[in-house]
Amino acid sequence: MGGCNAVCCACIDHASVGVVEKWGRFMRLATPGLHFFNPFKGECLAAVLSTRVCSLEVCVETKTKDNVFVQIVCSTQYRVIRESADDAFYELQNPKEQIRAYVFDVVRALVPRIPLDELFEQKGDVAKAVLEELEKVMGAYGYSIEQILVVDIVPDESVRRAMNDINAAHRLQLASVYKGEAEKILLVKKAEAEAEAKHLAGVGVAKQRQAITEGLRENVLNFSHTVSGTSAKEVMDLIMVTQYFDTIKDLGDSSSKTTVFIPHGPGHVKDISDQIRNGVMEAQSI
Repeated sequence: MGGCNAVCCACIDHASVGVVEKWGRFMRLATPGLHFFNPFKGECLAAVLSTRVCSLEVCVETKTKDNVFVQIVCSTQYRVIRESADDAFYELQNPKEQIRAYVFDVVRALVPRIPLDELFEQKGDVAKAVLEELEKVMGAYGYSIEQILVVDIVPDESVRRAMNDINAAHRLQLASVYKGEAEKILLVKKAEAEAEAKHLAGVGVAKQRQAITEGLRENVLNFSHTVSGTSAKEVMDLIMVTQYFDTIKDLGDSSSKTTVFIPHGPGHVKDISDQIRNGVMEAQSI
């Protein structure tokens, strides 16, 4: 009578590793490929562990050095070490909870020593501290910590509004300073332009008066030479009266509806003549 053997087989994927037991005791690790097990000898495939990188997000609520409560989201990338897959299978029942506990412990021990403003700048230091602690602990259990990322830092809603208000107030202050400087420059430029315009206007008035004086002088001299027996004063009075009536005529012919009241009479004509004469003499003395 011949013997009969019962044999089982299993295929393990490339990114996996198998744990083989014999009569309930760890026997060996099974590499990717096809494997045969003899159940009559107590051999069986106890588990198949994936060696792919897994990701675990942990949200930790803690407070900073300046007593601001924040939520820190840490993303942990870990994987099973192929050579230590037996430790990962037998030593830890729930590796995710173990990783979560150590992340909580390190973050809550480190963040309370950092102010909120510096926390955003030092999140790389927080991630490094968590990575170093997890590598020491999880390495003994057959897990490799590939990377720790602090993906988000979320302060309390009231704190965020206050920070936004402070930032907005600072920007408004800068805007007010720039606006004031711009208005100052405009006022200075306007004052410089007005000063230059007044200077040029003064120069123009002076030249105009000088030209009027020269013209009156030539008219007086020509009239005195042409009409014998007339003095310069009489000629000047005649010119003034003529110009006075020409001015009144121009005002009457103007299309503008503006009404101008001018005192009129022989005495006023004499006063005007004296005023013009005094102005001419002042212009000649310049």
